[in-house]
Amino acid sequence: MRPSDTGKPPYVARVEKIEADSRNNVKVRVRWYYRPEESLGGRRQFHGAKELFLSDHYDVQSAHTIEGKCIVHSFKNYTKLEDVGAEDYYCRFEYKAATGAFTPDRVAVYCKCEMPYNPDDLMVQCEGCKDWYHPACVDMTIEEAKMLDHFVCSECSEDDLKRSQNGFHPSPVS
Repeated sequence: MRPSDTGKPPYVARVEKIEADSRNNVKVRVRWYYRPEESLGGRRQFHGAKELFLSDHYDVQSAHTIEGKCIVHSFKNYTKLEDVGAEDYYCRFEYKAATGAFTPDRVAVYCKCEMPYNPDDLMVQCEGCKDWYHPACVDMTIEEAKMLDHFVCSECSEDDLKRSQNGFHPSPVS
């Protein structure tokens, strides 16, 4: 929906109802999505550029303020998109505008830094423990991470070393 300040990005809302009054003025009842910077906690490192929060804030607007159509995907579906278009967003939290509370109030965390997944950031998966890591958190550049064929985190490579020193082999010996 068109913001009053032309320097701002468009507002995003879910149209709940469309009505025309006696003078044929078309109104829409909307449920607003908030951007992370519009929420009480503000934008955090793990919030993606296309992340929105479905709020409990409803409003009635003139249909003329509708600028276009976008798609707000579930987080899971968004991460599976082959190509993310300008109209694609995702939502993994509901937001109570009055209190600043989020549902769910917890999500899975990854890496040594224990941050939720941000689909804008590259991560590498350890072939041993299957955990995911940010390249910077394992002393690697993004360019180095993109060239990897295999990755084993320091804990798993230490475990392999200990097993081989104790006479245990990580794989069967012929």
